[in-house]
Amino acid sequence: MIPALQAVADAAMAARPITLCELQARAELMARIDHSYLVPVEVFADFAARLTDPHRTGGPFQALCINGRRWFGYHSVYYDTLDLRSFHDHRQGRRNRYKIRERLYEHSGERQFEIKLKGRRGETDKRRRPLLSDEATLGRGPRDFLAAVLHGTYGIAAPGELVPSLVTDYQRATFVADGRRITCDAGLVCQDAGTGRSVRADEDVVLVETKTAVTGHLTEADRLLHTYGLRAVQFTKYCGAMAALRPGLKANKWGRAVRTVFPQPAT
Repeated sequence: MIPALQAVADAAMAARPITLCELQARAELMARIDHSYLVPVEVFADFAARLTDPHRTGGPFQALCINGRRWFGYHSVYYDTLDLRSFHDHRQGRRNRYKIRERLYEHSGERQFEIKLKGRRGETDKRRRPLLSDEATLGRGPRDFLAAVLHGTYGIAAPGELVPSLVTDYQRATFVADGRRITCDAGLVCQDAGTGRSVRADEDVVLVETKTAVTGHLTEADRLLHTYGLRAVQFTKYCGAMAALRPGLKANKWGRAVRTVFPQPAT
């Protein structure tokens, strides 16, 4: 295992388990506030140990466990217009911005068509629709779902033409407490669906996201990460990877985070 995945695996195995049904009951958080951090492996080990400590006040964070597994493979395909409207809307901070993707949960084979929307206060609102095993990602059902979500949320029409733009693969462990969730990703590999070029994330960095439904407040995990001198960064897998894969795209506010996550050039 690469160091980042080893650190994530060790933390997940050391924590108390929680089932998927329990996670959904305690912290499904389809609408939430997200903060992203780039955490060195040596910091991550201590951070995770403190949150999952059985003697922690209020009880420990627990690790999602499905059929004995504590970390899981995620395969996603993102879709955008030919002129990368979704990417540029995020780069420019436009109010009505969204991402479209298909996500495959590799441990179960479950496929989901997902739309990630941004609210006026920066909150993430994820809508999703299950895909049948033989259903086309951009078939009539998913397209009708996309059109209904965008019209109902933003009052706008869905883009007419969408093409695959980015493919991502990584391993994730999820830690849960009441109303709070922390996702920890390692081994991220991203491929440009148009050119075939790929980039790999730094093997010594864990991508951590804190998630809560409470707006305007830092979570305990955020405050703990601050004690290590870490601050939230403006980084998403889609926008960060596209900026790394296509140097002609302007990284803007993501530049430093992109260079940290992807220190080696695309190949």
